[in-house]
Amino acid sequence: MVHFTAEEKAIITTLWSKVNVEEEGGEALGRLLVVYPWTQRFFDTFGNLSSASAIMGNPKVKAHGKKVLTSFGDAVKNLDDLKGTFGHLSELHCDKLHVDPENFRLLGNILVVVLAKHFGKEFTPKVQAAWQKMTMSVASALASKYH
Repeated sequence: MVHFTAEEKAIITTLWSKVNVEEEGGEALGRLLVVYPWTQRFFDTFGNLSSASAIMGNPKVKAHGKKVLTSFGDAVKNLDDLKGTFGHLSELHCDKLHVDPENFRLLGNILVVVLAKHFGKEFTPKVQAAWQKMTMSVASALASKYH
């Protein structure tokens, strides 16, 4: 289990309070699908994913991105028990959806890029380090139930 310092927790929660879950969630999932096109296979019911502009404007991508980023809110609230927090989602993604757990790490990296873009100078190296640690810990928690 990863340990977050009081300072890291404060950094994460402070930035999280300013995150627009709908906007940044849609952008993060959209970027994942554009940058790593093989991840599109998990979203075959989402309609037109034929180009970057189609993906970024797709309402189903935006809606699911919001749902995904809302789950990161659960992480922010439960930094001391990420495996417990994401146990059910780990089982779902492993047993029913058959998602490659590497995709969780990729999405975490994309989220860090999106946050850096949206927060600019406020997203200092120290803030990045805390968020990178959190996203990698979430990815690990989501992969925890894989056999």
